[in-house]
Amino acid sequence: MKHLKIGDQAPEFTSKDQNGSDVHLSDYKGKRVVVYFYPKDNTPGCTAQACNLRDNYDAIIEKGIVILGVSMDDEKKHQNFISKFDLPFPLIADTEKELLHLFGVWGEKKFMGKIYDGIHRTTFVMDEDHTIIGIIEKPKTKDHAREILEIYGD
Repeated sequence: MKHLKIGDQAPEFTSKDQNGSDVHLSDYKGKRVVVYFYPKDNTPGCTAQACNLRDNYDAIIEKGIVILGVSMDDEKKHQNFISKFDLPFPLIADTEKELLHLFGVWGEKKFMGKIYDGIHRTTFVMDEDHTIIGIIEKPKTKDHAREILEIYGD
C-alpha cells in the first residue's frame, strides 16, 4: 500500500463523479482541495461525516476549499446519497479502486475479530498547488469540518 505523507504532491487523477462526468484533480489548480475517502454511502458513520461537511459547507467554501468525497459506490448510489441528504459537493465513484490504491487507503482492516480488505476512512488536505498539508486518519465523523478548517488555520 502506497503511503502518502505531508509534503507530498497529491497524485493527479481522472475519475467519474455521481453524474458520470470526468473529475480531474488538475481541474482545481489554484484551489484548496480536500479529498475524503469513506467506506459506503448511507451508513451511519459515512452519513454523519457527509452531513457534517454539508452543515459547515458555507464556512468551507468561504475559505476557498473544494470538497471531493470518494468511495467504491457507483454513480447511482452516489446520486441517491446526495439527493437524500442534500449534499452540496461531488462524490467520486471509484468502483475500480484506482483512487483508493493511488492514495493508499485500501488495505487490511479488522472488525469484530475478522480481517478483511476495505477503505481506510482518511482525508487528504491540500493547498492551492495540491501539496498535501494535512492527513486526517480516522476523522471524527461528527466534527470533520472543524478538523479540516483547523489544518488551514486561517
